[in-house]
Amino acid sequence: MPGTVKTGNAKLDAVADVDIDQGKFKYILIKVHDPNKDRESKYIVRGYSRAEFHADIYDEVEPSIEGLGLDCECVGGGRMIHDPDKKSIQVFGYSQGYGRADHSISAGILKKNFPSYTSITWSNDGY
Repeated sequence: MPGTVKTGNAKLDAVADVDIDQGKFKYILIKVHDPNKDRESKYIVRGYSRAEFHADIYDEVEPSIEGLGLDCECVGGGRMIHDPDKKSIQVFGYSQGYGRADHSISAGILKKNFPSYTSITWSNDGY
């Protein structure tokens, strides 16, 4: 499992930056806020092959984040193809419900959390 880039905020640091499956799946980009710390925030990436809809991912993740006393909002979604054997992740597409995530932010988080990967790319093409 990839590590978490530390923010200096213990509550935010308790939330992993990335939790994704292998293969092809839907993903969402979530902004997590600490309401007690002048709105300190960070982005996290979640993607699961078990999710039929992007909202299924958010419905699964939101209670654990709020359980830490944090607020969150989904800021968009898309799809990923994650091949750990090839050390590659492709980020693309959009969510009909949440709109297109800023894939450049998602790819940046993935690059920090998968530093040994040789290919992490993104595109606004596809669905």
